[in-house]
Amino acid sequence: MTTTSATNTAYKTLSKAMYNAALLGSTAALLGWEQETYMPNGGREHRANQLAQLAGMTHKMITAAEIGELLSTSEADASLAGEPTSESAVNLREWRRAYDRATKLPQSLVEEITKTQSLSQGEWAKARAESDFSRFQPWLEKILDLTRQKAECYGYPSDGEPYDALLEEYEPGATAAQIERIFTPLRDRLTPFVAEIAASTSKPAGVLHEIQIPKEDQKALSRFVSESLGFDFGRGRIDETTHPFCSTVGIGDTRITTRYRDDNFADALGSTMHETGHAIYEQGLRGECFGMPMGSTVSLGIHESQSRMWENQVGRSIAFWEWFAPHAKRILGVPALDAFTAERMYRDANIVEPSYIRVEADEATYNMHIMLRFELERALLRGDLSVKDLPAAWNRKFKEYLGIDVPDDRRGCLQDVHWAFGLMGYFPTYTLGNLYSAQFFETIKEQIPDLDDQFRRGEFSDLKSWLNQHIHRQGMRYHAGDLCTHLTGKELGADPLMRHLEGKLRPIYGI
Repeated sequence: MTTTSATNTAYKTLSKAMYNAALLGSTAALLGWEQETYMPNGGREHRANQLAQLAGMTHKMITAAEIGELLSTSEADASLAGEPTSESAVNLREWRRAYDRATKLPQSLVEEITKTQSLSQGEWAKARAESDFSRFQPWLEKILDLTRQKAECYGYPSDGEPYDALLEEYEPGATAAQIERIFTPLRDRLTPFVAEIAASTSKPAGVLHEIQIPKEDQKALSRFVSESLGFDFGRGRIDETTHPFCSTVGIGDTRITTRYRDDNFADALGSTMHETGHAIYEQGLRGECFGMPMGSTVSLGIHESQSRMWENQVGRSIAFWEWFAPHAKRILGVPALDAFTAERMYRDANIVEPSYIRVEADEATYNMHIMLRFELERALLRGDLSVKDLPAAWNRKFKEYLGIDVPDDRRGCLQDVHWAFGLMGYFPTYTLGNLYSAQFFETIKEQIPDLDDQFRRGEFSDLKSWLNQHIHRQGMRYHAGDLCTHLTGKELGADPLMRHLEGKLRPIYGI
């Protein structure tokens, strides 16, 4: 057998093994989705055991010694690994990174983390409903301990911190110090801008959000807008949950969830468009590359750029509302909407007002919510902040950043499910997504000059096609920062996002 045929055989065997691991992971994804949608609460402990077993099995598969041997054999072949951006080289690069990280984690720790996360989510939901942090405190302490153990297993540079090891899981290559360098100038520009808006005497009325609309009508509207943007219901579905999310179970099966409030249909609209953006990314991946990095998403920051682009650059634009307003009136059938012009709906969709809940925050204040969480997570992981002191620290920082007092734990440190799932290091990706989306969208509008006119006609296929071609079907060919530079010609920065916000909000608020 020649060396070339041996390495080709090794690469094919490796690809099949990683496909099987992804297949098992997709089974866990289905159980996770069902846990958050239709599973009765009484099944939570059994589901935790199921997910822990699957996580352990998947971990064992991807850390087997044979995987390391197949990787080494394949990496030695220049025809496979020589050209850095070739499909085989990208797959090998990312499989190596994942293998080296996974082999640092004991299977017992992986199983314990998975089981604890599943159980703690139920306890978080009860604590949030009762607005009682003390009920969730012991679970967060356990999760924090397990998360520290995971970070220490992964390791980080001597001049780094535990947070860096966790960021690698969500935003490969990023460090806490780099995130801070990006966030600081953004915060310094956002803070006075938000203050200008608050001082303005020209404000949207905001009454659009107060109109009572039955849930069933909102469901019909959500499906209409999601399908109009490009979500393929032949390969996906939409359901209801407390905390909206998108989950890909496997090839041809991408599921989104949203939530409905009788007195605020705009909340469901925004959530649906956001999750549709995630789903369009997932549906745009190359199905033939399932289980391979070339068929996977780049990072959570890039993933978030897709959801935020459809929610904000599209969904909060005047062009979108000029198309959407008549359809909203027709589908919802509420007489109170008849008085609203597209312009008035657009202004109300862009109201800026500090609020307690991150997922309900406007574009201008949203990133302040993220920066707060980023700073608290770092402090918890470093040991500078104890879990018992988290509510007080949250409330102080919230007052400092957003200028309002937090009334209770439910609207404070218990509002997000992320920490119950052990997702520390995840939150910064939301602001990175906002930055990426604005920078990508400037480039897209340069290349598709009539994009606004297309939106006014309800045509979104050119935008979707551009994203499919330049981002989705590229898989993990480029790391997030490199992808940004490759597509826009510039490193990620705050200028495009600030141009987007100021260009829209200054006219609305007369500043």
